[in-house]
Amino acid sequence: MEITGASAAALSLAAIPAPEGVPPAQAAANRSLIQAVKTVNESGTLGENEMTFQIDRNSHLPIVQIVDRSTKKVVEQIPPEYLLQLAQTLGQKSSFNTLSTLA
Repeated sequence: MEITGASAAALSLAAIPAPEGVPPAQAAANRSLIQAVKTVNESGTLGENEMTFQIDRNSHLPIVQIVDRSTKKVVEQIPPEYLLQLAQTLGQKSSFNTLSTLA
């Protein structure tokens, strides 16, 4: 498996500024994850599938998906959707509890 291009891509990723409000450590972890996803996709080890990376808008957690290239359907997602929904629900309850104690 040839991954010599990975270091050049990592240098170009390091030059991308992090979105506002993202801690530097999280931004560095996200860049590393993006590089890993690119390396896996370039290696061809997933066959007809590809990996994608995105940030969940509600939880701001990184999400990695394995997607079928032909159908564009999500085969696997890490973390799973139900965990993202649970984190959002728990966050809303926590905010509600904080507001009710202030009242």
